[in-house]
Amino acid sequence: MEIRVNPTRMEYNRLKGRLKMAERGHKLLKDKRDELMRRFLELVKENKRVREEVEAQLKSSFANFLLASAVMSREAMEEALMYPPAPVELAVETINIMSVRAPEIKIVQKQEAGGNVTPYGFATTSGELDTSIATLANILPQLIRLAKLEKTVSLLADEIDKTRRRVNALEHIMIPQLQETIRYIRMKLDENERSALTRLMKVKDIVRKEETA
Repeated sequence: MEIRVNPTRMEYNRLKGRLKMAERGHKLLKDKRDELMRRFLELVKENKRVREEVEAQLKSSFANFLLASAVMSREAMEEALMYPPAPVELAVETINIMSVRAPEIKIVQKQEAGGNVTPYGFATTSGELDTSIATLANILPQLIRLAKLEKTVSLLADEIDKTRRRVNALEHIMIPQLQETIRYIRMKLDENERSALTRLMKVKDIVRKEETA
């Protein structure tokens, strides 16, 4: 690779400073990447666990809902599920994970105090429908937790990829180029010093000869 740089001592010192900063930045980014990977793997494991729990409960709820659909008329089912018992309010904030702004979702109000999760009376509905709705109500916090985990995992994956590319750019491009340029300038400075020393010795020889002439 052709190096175009002014081989002066000032440039040599400037590039050595840049190299030191690049090496420090490389170490910090590697530490950040490693910590991000540790957090990422922890959240992936938790995400898998929560997803399996949610899927198992959803499967149970859907099975009960199908049984209820088999014994209840469509009109009775629609009437029973027409109105929810209470609104669900969520508070969405962000938390900082290694410079990644991840979501933090909390249930502010799940239902009114003393309220029932079923929006209907029990006289015209089946027990399977009651069980299905109760199961869905109970897993709501887990569903919200799962959504938060999956979004956080996605954000961390993106940040890990960006950090990895920066680490590679420093490690394989910027730092080697700086090191090569510094070696080139050092070589040129050494050559200039040797040339100056040679000229000085020749001048001394000439002066000595003139003095002895």
